[in-house]
Amino acid sequence: MKKLNHILIIGAGRSATDLIDYVLKKAKEHSWSVTVADADPDLASKKIRNHPNGRAAWLDVTKNNDRHDLIDRADLVVSLLPAHLHIEVAHDCIRLKKHLITASYVSKEMYSLGDEARNRELIFMGEMGLDPGIDHMSAMEKINEIKEMGGELVSFKSYTGGLIAPENDTNPWNYKFTWNPRNVVLAGQGTAQYLEDEKYKYIPYNRLFQNYWKVDIEGMGPYEMYANRDSLLYRKTYGLDKIPTLIRGTLRNVGFCDAWNALIKIGLTDSSFPILESKNLSYLGLMEAYLGSAPRSGSVKEGIADFLGEEPDSEVMKKLEWLGLFRKKRIKLERATPALILERLLLKKWKLSPGDKDMIIMQHEFEYKLKGQNKKLISTLVMKGEDETHTAMSRLVGVPLGIFVKEVMLGNITQTGVNIPVMKQVYKPVLEELKEYGVEFRERIIDLD
Repeated sequence: MKKLNHILIIGAGRSATDLIDYVLKKAKEHSWSVTVADADPDLASKKIRNHPNGRAAWLDVTKNNDRHDLIDRADLVVSLLPAHLHIEVAHDCIRLKKHLITASYVSKEMYSLGDEARNRELIFMGEMGLDPGIDHMSAMEKINEIKEMGGELVSFKSYTGGLIAPENDTNPWNYKFTWNPRNVVLAGQGTAQYLEDEKYKYIPYNRLFQNYWKVDIEGMGPYEMYANRDSLLYRKTYGLDKIPTLIRGTLRNVGFCDAWNALIKIGLTDSSFPILESKNLSYLGLMEAYLGSAPRSGSVKEGIADFLGEEPDSEVMKKLEWLGLFRKKRIKLERATPALILERLLLKKWKLSPGDKDMIIMQHEFEYKLKGQNKKLISTLVMKGEDETHTAMSRLVGVPLGIFVKEVMLGNITQTGVNIPVMKQVYKPVLEELKEYGVEFRERIIDLD
């Protein structure tokens, strides 16, 4: 493999800070050059902070020639773009023979490039972040350890949540944005599927946030968990083809799911159509429009409460009112979808304040049989950020990416094609170095007999 010298990072947003810091530090040690490209070059410059091995570049990723030129100068590309834009970058990387790393779920279109990537001896690694990413690596480490002891896995449950630290939890939703707001608004759309006691289970989007579980997080207490879209996707990848129970889910604070379910029932997470007069409409007017007709009696708020089956002073209604959905304030967005209106509203209401710390929780629960005994291993990670910029989310998405970038640049990774980080060659060095950043799971084994 030829010597690699130039790294291109596309995207300088919320999750890029710790990745850029890590890669620039390693670039100085190994005399690499790093280009950070973004549609906002000032943001890219701010993230580089005049580092001698870094430079900022403007990039509108939809401009094919500009994107092509930047990729052509690199040896390895990290794409932090929205997931649907990775494929264009991937095609460029195939044509120009460049390695590609992302933190996003690997799409069918991306997997279809596997043979071409292998033929060109290219490393295409996806899902190298937090969730997906650290969840895969930490799960595979324990799954392999249990198997190596002679254990037989009968249940695997995995939960992750990007939350606000309790000391900075200052709103009734107990939630603030630490990652892509659009992904939060559209989360769960589709049908969730998982395996429970050898039976397939399916939850459509319209029931997802009312069919949640209460789960106890070690040392933290109760949280709500709703099922991820496709838990079954990783059954074969994890080597768990015959496991009776497999569930992956997302964590939220108690009370969140019922209130979010109300937004879904009203229709505010719909991204399929523009509201023609949204610019001149007020939030109150939008709520009245969703009632379909004037409330039979009382206010619009009372009409919405009646539609939802809630009391006007219920906790769910208090959350909706706190968002400003019953105010006469104008929306001021031209032909916006309901989901975009909600996203822009939440951006203001759920914004991290100066000094706010976010919190990541990840917990795996493995039930297995070993030497005739039934056991349960609970493995838990809790990490808080430093402030509103150096978040735990940024660290746990960015640092695994950075470590893997370093391993590829040094020639330590040989697995070509399109992959996710479930191979020992990948997860062992990444998890080991992550310990230096405080990423260590607490473990407890329970005898179930």
